[in-house]
Amino acid sequence: MPKQGKPGRRPGINGGTLSQWLEDEGFAPEEPAAAIADVPRVRAMLVAAAREGRAISYSEALGALGLRFSRPKMRALCRTLDAIDEQAAAAGEPELAVLVVRENDRLPGQGWWVGSDARGYSGPWAGSDAAAHVRTIQQRAFDYWGGRKS
Repeated sequence: MPKQGKPGRRPGINGGTLSQWLEDEGFAPEEPAAAIADVPRVRAMLVAAAREGRAISYSEALGALGLRFSRPKMRALCRTLDAIDEQAAAAGEPELAVLVVRENDRLPGQGWWVGSDARGYSGPWAGSDAAAHVRTIQQRAFDYWGGRKS
């Protein structure tokens, strides 16, 4: 027997908003900030991309979390990516934040490049040298995760 919504309200948009109906039926939306800051969830998404041997755009990453792209959300995602890379370094794993790239040039955003001297690169953050550097670091993640089950 299907679950009935609140008495006196017809389910669906005609009896209220879709959001109201979903909430009445027990489908509460996740807080966007919670999705962006969910390190295990974002990490799992990046590990899956690494296993597939591909980078994902900031927009694609946010979309996978059920969010539309905006600069504030992208910046919040970058804080999560930093936490993921800190954990990876502590575990002896390759970094994963390098897999999240801009759609227009397929390179990580400015935040990733800050501190890039520690990665052995001090050139411009755009162009063929930057792309080659990023591909090298991305390949480490592809190689590492491509042969692992978990």
